[in-house]
Amino acid sequence: MEFLTLNNGMKMPILGFGTFRLSGEVCENAVAAALADGYRMIDTAEAYRNEEAVGNGIRRSGIDRKELFLVTKVNFKSYENAGKIIEQSLASLQTDYIDLLLLHWPFANYYAAWRELERAYADGKVRAIGVSNFEPGQLVDLIAYNKVVPAVDQIETNLYCQRTEERKWLDKKGVTHMSYAPLGQGNRNEMYAESYVLELAEKYGKTPAQIMLRFLTQKGIVVIPRSTKEAHIKENIDIFDFSMTPEEIKGLAALDQKTALIGNPQSPELVEMSLSW
Repeated sequence: MEFLTLNNGMKMPILGFGTFRLSGEVCENAVAAALADGYRMIDTAEAYRNEEAVGNGIRRSGIDRKELFLVTKVNFKSYENAGKIIEQSLASLQTDYIDLLLLHWPFANYYAAWRELERAYADGKVRAIGVSNFEPGQLVDLIAYNKVVPAVDQIETNLYCQRTEERKWLDKKGVTHMSYAPLGQGNRNEMYAESYVLELAEKYGKTPAQIMLRFLTQKGIVVIPRSTKEAHIKENIDIFDFSMTPEEIKGLAALDQKTALIGNPQSPELVEMSLSW
């Protein structure tokens, strides 16, 4: 495993296991399998409604809590009572601290919620705090009017959505770039068939998924691939025994389509949220 150092000095694994749309026993089994295969960072969220299943999977694994890095998020619908949600997350995850707590979306009263996160951070219930889906202007504004600079911004990032402009601002403000959907989602799966990806996969004896994950981690981006299949869970973490050349990284960078699928205002996720809010 490789690690990044956050702006508060805490070390974070550069690769973890995502749990979006996993639930119940399927989630428990996947988390336990991931931990058995060497993952030590698990990403979940209040909105996923699977924190309890994640906690159960961790307990089943028998891994010492001190070895783990747990990430969860407060849903925007809960921003007015974020303190209560933090306590619920701690209970569901069966832990007395969260390694990284994020605000999930820049909606509703996220300033009030951020100050609750700052309070939890000061109290030691959370070791680092950050945001998700925040655009540069929102991030810079949050930094300007609060005490704690977000440690992380978790945004959709993959071969077709590389976030190069956003990354400039993240680096400028000392915020770590964390990717969700690092292997795409839905119709983004055509990236697996890109000829240059296939060429590199053949050269290094790796799969297209491994090439794409290694591309992101070599650029210093944290990734959280998700799978319920044991073979894919093992495959996604097996990326640290090779490195691509600067020229190859440049070649993959040229495949950027600069369009977010999930963060797009017309994405199904955002449309669904707006209708239910």
